[in-house]
Amino acid sequence: MQLIRSFVKVLPRALAALAVFTILLGVGYPAVVTLVGQVAFPYQANGSVMEVDGKSVGSELLAQWSSADGRMWGRVMDVDTTSFTDEEGAPALYAAPSNLSPTSDRYSELVAERVARLREADVEQGDAAIPVDLVTCSGSGIDPGISPAAAEYQVPRIVRATGLPTEKVEGIVSDCTSGRFLGVFGEPTVNVLKVNLALDEALGE
Repeated sequence: MQLIRSFVKVLPRALAALAVFTILLGVGYPAVVTLVGQVAFPYQANGSVMEVDGKSVGSELLAQWSSADGRMWGRVMDVDTTSFTDEEGAPALYAAPSNLSPTSDRYSELVAERVARLREADVEQGDAAIPVDLVTCSGSGIDPGISPAAAEYQVPRIVRATGLPTEKVEGIVSDCTSGRFLGVFGEPTVNVLKVNLALDEALGE
């Protein structure tokens, strides 16, 4: 009986504490964070969506694969997303990482196929070493950036395909390159979507 009385005595306070913290942490805190994000960082809070002429063309945080000679190629997207659609035919799956072991035969075959494709496309580079991020899939499968070396490797092909001056293309790559966070963390990366949008603008498309 004593245990029951203690439980009955404590229960209202426990329920009150639950209600207070549910309101504070389940409603109040998310509301404050959302408000601060929308006021101080609306671009980032809404997905870093890039627009051209008022139309959304993608997020700078997500990869978009392009195989056109006159465009920058990003990291490999290991899944053919066109086969994953919803009832209306729209893509239902954006991308996915590879789960292949680096020691598997299939992995070696895929890398060899990608190398051959790049050799065929970037004929100006001859037998020059291909940056590894151009032939491997990222951990997420939707990495939006590539290394400066991977971007520079593609410059001659883009120049040939677009007719733009080399200095112009290199300038676009430089403008779309982000350095290390706080000058220390991470590595410099080139945002592929930003490069391709800048190339479209330079070509008047």
